[in-house]
Amino acid sequence: MSSTEVLDLLSTREIEVLGHLAEGHTYSSIARRMHLSPHTVDTYLRRIRGKAGVSNRAHLMILALQVTRRDEPWPKGT
Repeated sequence: MSSTEVLDLLSTREIEVLGHLAEGHTYSSIARRMHLSPHTVDTYLRRIRGKAGVSNRAHLMILALQVTRRDEPWPKGT
């Protein structure tokens, strides 16, 4: 499934969670940023895995990076 097809399946909140995950935030950090419980973040990520057919956290991170990839260059100094 392509990133575009996955995006079509996801809600705005699910895409927001994926964006935070792609930035390297932990479940707890994502929860604090979005004013949610860590359990809710886990639920979002389980739903995303189900919709996208992703079987584990490593594949979820790859998906997050693909879906949120931007054509912007890396910031200087990184």
